[in-house]
Amino acid sequence: MMWEFATTTAEQTRQLARNLAAYLRAGDLIVLTGELGAGKTTFTQGLGASLGVRPGIISPTFVLVRIHPNLPAGPNPGGPDLVHVDAYRLGSAAEIDDIDLENTMDSSVTVVEWGADRVEHLAASRLEIDLVRATGGPSRPVQAPAGAAGPAAAPASSGDGTIDGTVDGTFDGEPFGDGDDDEPRLLRLRAIGPRWDGVDFAALAAVSDPVE
Repeated sequence: MMWEFATTTAEQTRQLARNLAAYLRAGDLIVLTGELGAGKTTFTQGLGASLGVRPGIISPTFVLVRIHPNLPAGPNPGGPDLVHVDAYRLGSAAEIDDIDLENTMDSSVTVVEWGADRVEHLAASRLEIDLVRATGGPSRPVQAPAGAAGPAAAPASSGDGTIDGTVDGTFDGEPFGDGDDDEPRLLRLRAIGPRWDGVDFAALAAVSDPVE
């Protein structure tokens, strides 16, 4: 089944994600699809805020994976960690397996940007969320700075909660990923697998009300 939600500001997109977080538990997989600037990272920021994980969520375009641990003193102590993945440079399910997401999935909510046709084998159930900009154009590829490792480069743990590729997710100090422009967006949510049988996400539509 599919649900559709309209937002007009970045904050409303975050609020919709905060509402969704109430449905989530460790082991859940979310696959985000949308062109550059569609709001994938903005959406993930909202999830993280409600899950009560370490802040500072930006697109993990070049580090591939960022792990945001649950904060014992946060709003959801004892909740799952958030594992945030950018699969844009990963061309296959086999390359997804190389970053060992299986090791964190049981204790985390895993969010994968650009994950369609790459991560479906990781879990029997998942939420697929498409974000569409009302004024969006064609998808634009993200180019790595000169010297950045290609998709086949094996990531290594940095020791600070991330699994790093070659750079820290920024270029000239600016994070790669989605902008926060306040413009209309349509979010389409598909619930797949037995985990979501009978779950009604219609209540997420409350995001259409003004967010204070």
